[in-house]
Amino acid sequence: MFHEGNRALQDAFGSRPLADRLVEKLRHDRFTEAESAFIQAQPLFFLATADAEGRPDCSFKGGAPGFARVVAPDLLVFPDYDGNGMFKSLGNIVANPHVGLLFIAMGEKPGRLRVNGRAEVVRDDPLMEDMPGAQLLVRVTPVDIFPNCPRYIPDLARGEASPYTPRAEASPVEPAWKAWPDFADVVPPRRA
Repeated sequence: MFHEGNRALQDAFGSRPLADRLVEKLRHDRFTEAESAFIQAQPLFFLATADAEGRPDCSFKGGAPGFARVVAPDLLVFPDYDGNGMFKSLGNIVANPHVGLLFIAMGEKPGRLRVNGRAEVVRDDPLMEDMPGAQLLVRVTPVDIFPNCPRYIPDLARGEASPYTPRAEASPVEPAWKAWPDFADVVPPRRA
């Protein structure tokens, strides 16, 4: 899950043991029922792709809740709707199947889930029959499913920043998970 660039920064900040523990406790490659429900409740997600040379692109994908769905523990699908015709993301998938999806819930109960995997663009899939407006379907096989701490997600409905957002006039608020027994012994001291 980590390359030398990740490791160099982890070592510089003393967070390698925490990073390894997070992977050990949280990373998996099959969707849980709770993750499936979370994904299907979201009206949007962000899709990261890269072309064959590794040049990145990130796009917004949106639709009615349930437009992105988990159809098996090892398969997530979402439709491609009519857009600007550039096919930046889907063209990248055709050239390089590695993708990253970021699902975010904002509001009273924020949540965040990362899904990294391999994608395939298909034209004729029976699942498209239940997806009005779908011109293509993207099938994603997860490699790394990783829930992320939602602490910096703003409450957009109220127009409020997260209470964890650093402020010059206040001491930082520590998230509860840093004191949990699974992680407390490997959390490095705060630097800023």
